[in-house]
Amino acid sequence: GADMRRLVHRLGWPGTIALACVLGFIAVGILAPWIAPYPAQGAGAPNVAAKLTGPSADYWLGTDHLGRDILSRLIYATRISLSNGMLIVAFSLLIGLPVGLAAGYFGGWVDEALMRTTDVFLAFPALLLAVLMAAALGPGFLNSIIAVSVTWGPWYARLARAEGLVLRGQPYVEAAQLAGVSHPRIILRHILPATARPLTVQAALDVGPALLTAAALSFLGLGVLPPTADWGQMVDAGRKFFPDRWWYSAMPGVTIFIVALAFSVLGDALRDRRKGAARAPA
Repeated sequence: GADMRRLVHRLGWPGTIALACVLGFIAVGILAPWIAPYPAQGAGAPNVAAKLTGPSADYWLGTDHLGRDILSRLIYATRISLSNGMLIVAFSLLIGLPVGLAAGYFGGWVDEALMRTTDVFLAFPALLLAVLMAAALGPGFLNSIIAVSVTWGPWYARLARAEGLVLRGQPYVEAAQLAGVSHPRIILRHILPATARPLTVQAALDVGPALLTAAALSFLGLGVLPPTADWGQMVDAGRKFFPDRWWYSAMPGVTIFIVALAFSVLGDALRDRRKGAARAPA
């Protein structure tokens, strides 16, 4: 209908397909207990009699070393893996956005102090620092999110600072300062909303890499603990049986690839739309 045509016009066909894919996976995660062929196995219940069975009519994607249906495990893992990616980006924004806006708005020694602190984190490879922090905190869903968010927050601080530097010189900001409006109110009412669009686009681009980073931590045993299903954890468990039982690690690996690609394409579509809007005549 007309709504679909408007959506395709805004995002293009690749972006529209990517959005549909992302929404589809979100729906799968929400409806996991009702659409998984074997809900108990998806939640972790073993079925040893059918262990390492290849794809068949009963088990479309085969079974793992405990006989659990891999399709059901993938469906249940969608909840954890998508939550990982989205929460990492959300927490990173919560960490980096206030720091960056304060540095850009106030400038001077505040800018120097905050940015030199972020430089300490940026001096290390993000994945290596995340692994070290996750190892120090211990495995677990929340710990892995905190570990990655702390390492990604400085990048968002840099982006927010750049926006703050530009916006603090705008006439409406200077007028608010002359009117005696408090600095926190100026930041919240005038500067923060103007930074929302570029940072939202960047956040959409980063969900895919965040999901991959969380999967890497799970692969290393630093993510969620069994029997909770997680795509990275499933790849790690399946590699012990590769290539004879190829489906064990291949299926979650393909799923990670599809979801990461969908978020990347969607982010590119949003970025292109923003650039087009910026170039459009007033």
